[in-house]
Amino acid sequence: MQKHVDAHRDQRSEPLVSYATPSVSFRFSGPGSHMLTSIRRASRSAFPVFLLLAMAAPAALGETGPLPAPAFSLRDLEGKTLRFAEFKGRPVVLDFWATWCQPCRAAMPQLNALHEKYGARGLVVLGLSVDDGGPIRVRRFAERLGVKFRLAMADESVLDQYGPIRSIPTTFFIDRRGQIVRRVVGYIDGETMESYALELFEK
Repeated sequence: MQKHVDAHRDQRSEPLVSYATPSVSFRFSGPGSHMLTSIRRASRSAFPVFLLLAMAAPAALGETGPLPAPAFSLRDLEGKTLRFAEFKGRPVVLDFWATWCQPCRAAMPQLNALHEKYGARGLVVLGLSVDDGGPIRVRRFAERLGVKFRLAMADESVLDQYGPIRSIPTTFFIDRRGQIVRRVVGYIDGETMESYALELFEK
């Protein structure tokens, strides 16, 4: 059963921030160039721990309503350029993850199912890896797992833009207007993830 607590949504229609368990959390050591190092150091942890993020998410999404999803340009696992602008007018599920993160791996089938079921309707599923092993390692892992949606390597800039990200998986649900309407920190079960994705078609 999905365990999560939705943050309060007031009359200004702020984006919903959900905290789910389990997730992998880590000590934050600063913005920008330190953020990616902080996440990668968490790979030394053998077991996922419950997140402690009460202060993080609301500030990241703003206090006056949904914020535009920051644009980015990254390299996918094949070395091709992936630009967020390519998906203008389409709903997007954007997932920050890592191969060493157990809840992230558990979420892959749910993300695959969204891609296969709703891709024809325009839904885009993107996975941004924070692994430090490079794209070859991530690609091999994705092939073993049968991942069908597009993957790319996160860099410090995109982590800063979408941060603070202090735990993974962290998943953003972005509507067709390019607005972040929901952010979920932690594992999401399939039924809940599908319901969140379907909300994007209503915006």
